[in-house]
Amino acid sequence: MSKEKKKLVVIIPMPGILLLDIAGPSDVFLMADSALGENPGARKGGYELLLASPVDTKKIVTRSGLAVDCAVMVSEIKRPIDTLIVAGFSRVQLKSGHPFFQWLKRIYPTVRRIGSICVGTYALAEAGILDGKQATTHWEFSQDFQSRYPAVKVDTNPFYTCDCNVYTSGGVASGIDLALALVEEDYGRDVALHTARKLVLPLKRPGYQSQFSTLLQVHSLENSIAGKLHPWLVRHLGEQLGVEHLAEHSHMSVRNFTRVFLKETGLTPAKFVEKLRVEIARKYLEDSDLTMDQIAVKCGLGGLVSMRRTFMRHMMVSPSDYRRSFRTSLHATA
Repeated sequence: MSKEKKKLVVIIPMPGILLLDIAGPSDVFLMADSALGENPGARKGGYELLLASPVDTKKIVTRSGLAVDCAVMVSEIKRPIDTLIVAGFSRVQLKSGHPFFQWLKRIYPTVRRIGSICVGTYALAEAGILDGKQATTHWEFSQDFQSRYPAVKVDTNPFYTCDCNVYTSGGVASGIDLALALVEEDYGRDVALHTARKLVLPLKRPGYQSQFSTLLQVHSLENSIAGKLHPWLVRHLGEQLGVEHLAEHSHMSVRNFTRVFLKETGLTPAKFVEKLRVEIARKYLEDSDLTMDQIAVKCGLGGLVSMRRTFMRHMMVSPSDYRRSFRTSLHATA
């Protein structure tokens, strides 16, 4: 049986990244390479990692202050690249028109696959690689990304997405999910599972990014009707909160209240209240010992079945599964 050559994986750490942006995926590929080497009967293959700088210095400083020394700058790479991954992004240091984006655009047709970690999606979009494609990014940047790159089909629910040979991942830790998926694609489930077990990780995390996102950015609504209503709404979630009640409390007509509310928040009053109920329910699930039924009643989510249905619609995970994943460490270890 002929032995495969190692696949060259080039990871590009962007200035100001979090260390996990590169450390997580790098360790996945390293452990997968080690797993393949431990099996004497396997096609060797495996991975060779190369850190390449997108700027004119090989030292990239992470947000924590730790510096990463890259082996080369991207312009110095002469070997065929199997997998190219852009980790993170900084619009401060890499403004539109930066030579790195031209390099990305030029190199893309020559690589087998290209990907991004967290907001590294911005770099792929700047290079035009994501035009017309499905992509994900960190949930917090969903609206900003979509407004900047309307030609990209953004979906921030998945931990990672694949469209043709372009792979994008969500928040920082999603880079690990993506790397494991790439290993499984290359060498099968057994190698990927062995790698995940070595790193004490699930091969595939349950749920979606929506579990981690904030449904309502209340701080940004401070001077709106919704912001002013928020404290009162939280105290009365267990009651009927029809638009008539909200308008009356705001001393406005129903018609004018609905119009202004939608204009200021982009949501109908009913949708806002539903999202708020789910947000408060999340806090009870994370921090309290209340039963599911008690939480459903306190948050105005009806019974257990109704609460589960509403939770699944917004969070794509059941209340019980959410509690198991996000309950405070103190509760979890008690």
